[in-house]
Amino acid sequence: MQLPKNFRVLSVFLVLLLLAAGIKAFTINNGFKVSLNTRGDKQVDGFSTRLRSFVADSSDYKSSDSDFSSEDEKSSEYGIPASDGDENEDESPTLEESPVPMSKNAGNRFLAFVFDKSLLSIDAEVDVMDLHEKRISLTEDHVMYCRKANLYNETFNTESMADILWSYQLLSSDLKRTVGHAMCIESKTLENAQKALANDPIIQMLTKGDISKIPFYRWRHIRDHTLRMDDGRNGIPNLLISMDRLPEEVPNVASMRENVHKDYLEYLIRSESVIAAGTLHLPTELKDDPSSIAVGDFVLFNAPNRQSAIEFAENSPAAQAGLYESMKLHRFNSLDVTGKFVSTDLVNPQGTRRTEEMKEALEHWGYPVGDQETKWLNW
Repeated sequence: MQLPKNFRVLSVFLVLLLLAAGIKAFTINNGFKVSLNTRGDKQVDGFSTRLRSFVADSSDYKSSDSDFSSEDEKSSEYGIPASDGDENEDESPTLEESPVPMSKNAGNRFLAFVFDKSLLSIDAEVDVMDLHEKRISLTEDHVMYCRKANLYNETFNTESMADILWSYQLLSSDLKRTVGHAMCIESKTLENAQKALANDPIIQMLTKGDISKIPFYRWRHIRDHTLRMDDGRNGIPNLLISMDRLPEEVPNVASMRENVHKDYLEYLIRSESVIAAGTLHLPTELKDDPSSIAVGDFVLFNAPNRQSAIEFAENSPAAQAGLYESMKLHRFNSLDVTGKFVSTDLVNPQGTRRTEEMKEALEHWGYPVGDQETKWLNW
């Protein structure tokens, strides 16, 4: 049977229209432009390509949003394939552990800021590149020391009395050398935290274990989820150390800090760039010791470039109010001191081989390196 002429014309028109739409949808423009918008997100032809960690930020992404799901496949509202009720169907066992067990050393969190040049004699001639080379040569020893401190269980390495939560290599402003490192140590006692710092191979090289000149503080880490962005999101991680003016110079510095606290906290939250933040206090054995007064602030945050990082620091309400005597801003390298994130680089396997060998050696010596053995380290 022959179709009417008008119907054939309409059919041809619809086919051409669909073909044109398909070509437009799948055309690749090799000349796309990548730029940064005002928030620091990467833009490709006007579309944001900001990366998110779906594990870390509890994203509301649902796999049911995908264009590749089958209409015949039953799924829940979260896109997970739903069971059809077959009792014989194999099911993977689900193990829920809540809450996650805490470390035996949890209780007090301290920060140490190690600046290599300041620890040397004033009269000594300092070769900054030589200091850099010495520090780099001890990086593997430093990481191994931290991992040994962190890896223990009920029967092995029980004498470890401090956890080293993180260690960051501080970089010079030109990013050409290291100038020191910052460490976060958690322990039930001040003495054990200081002992963990003193035995660090890098500290042994610089001062033979003398930590009297190393800035060391109790850190009251703000645990709110609004100040826990992934490092590297919306820019590059930066580290900011801001120290208050001395009471001898500004008698009302304590009230100044109290007055600006609410605005300062709101500033950090609204920035949507803070990785971690908290007040620095004088280190005391007990948290509620009245002598453990606030002396500064510590912030890890993301910024697209150094100028933006400087502006973030200078525009905070605390800085604008004149609270700080000094502010130090550094880019840093994050060292994997837990050994929990060792995985093979599929592009360059040799690049991760040494870290894999370190993990294998620790396991050979009896250290608990598995996720199920040290669950408190699975941040």
